Amino acid sequence: MIDWSRAMELREEIGADDFEEVVEIFLEEVEGVLDKLRTGDKSQLEQDLHFLKGSALNLGFRQFSNLCQEGERASSQGDSASVDLGIILKLYDESKAVFLEELPSHC
Repeated sequence: MIDWSRAMELREEIGADDFEEVVEIFLEEVEGVLDKLRTGDKSQLEQDLHFLKGSALNLGFRQFSNLCQEGERASSQGDSASVDLGIILKLYDESKAVFLEELPSHC
């Protein structure tokens, strides 16, 4: 679910203090987009999923990123109706819980 080697690589690259700030910004920005999607606003679905995919991959949320990539691809092909936002939202919530719970043991 979480690519811990990627998360720790980022932490080493930018330092522990900056890593904490990156995590906070990541959660804030990603949840802002997800809140928009929770309202059913799919007006920029392809762009939103692209943003989520990249942000998630950068911090090691691999499965979530992959699911966003699939949704982005479907949306870019005109099939946004097939994108299951419920699964995307659920996987984010699960990934976030695992990340925050296990992060201290990986630092």
